[in-house]
Amino acid sequence: MQKTGKKPRADSIRNRERLLEAARDVFSAGGPGASLEAVARRAEVGIGTLYRHFPTREALFQAVYSREVDEMVALAGELANDPDPVAALRKWMHASIRMVATKRGMLNALTPTLDSSSDFYADVSARLLSSIDTLMQRGVAEGRLRNDITSEELMRAFLGICYTREQEGWQQTVIRLLDVFIDGLVVPGQHSRD
Repeated sequence: MQKTGKKPRADSIRNRERLLEAARDVFSAGGPGASLEAVARRAEVGIGTLYRHFPTREALFQAVYSREVDEMVALAGELANDPDPVAALRKWMHASIRMVATKRGMLNALTPTLDSSSDFYADVSARLLSSIDTLMQRGVAEGRLRNDITSEELMRAFLGICYTREQEGWQQTVIRLLDVFIDGLVVPGQHSRD
């Protein structure tokens, strides 16, 4: 009889972590080389090891995306203490571009069935929205950011800017456009101290 609830072996945990890191790197770079085989190669494991940890494309997509969201939520927590709420919002938005790049690469390479786990996507969306709302509300409370734009509207604008036609240098273009948008959120007479 096999035991249940057995702790994973240390090498198994390391392999999973290496696969998640490799997947983020491979998919954020995008392009025709973004594949499951490339992820396994980058992690220096066999394709069988990848499938043992992530039996479906959707499982890998969800694990990588969930990890990216966890990092963005943690970053929002750290930035909540930044003395300049405008700079904090700008830093969070800039950092979010990498998450979008990874997600775009995964959508192109993995073609996951996005509607099969609506609870998962509702949860990650709510967590991201809460993070950005925390940063925005602090800026509004300090009189630095306009109060007539909601965090949901900001997230929609961010996604609209990020999901432009993918071409070389798109991330730098997104940063410039985000900076213009964030500058527009600043209350007249207030300036970012970043």
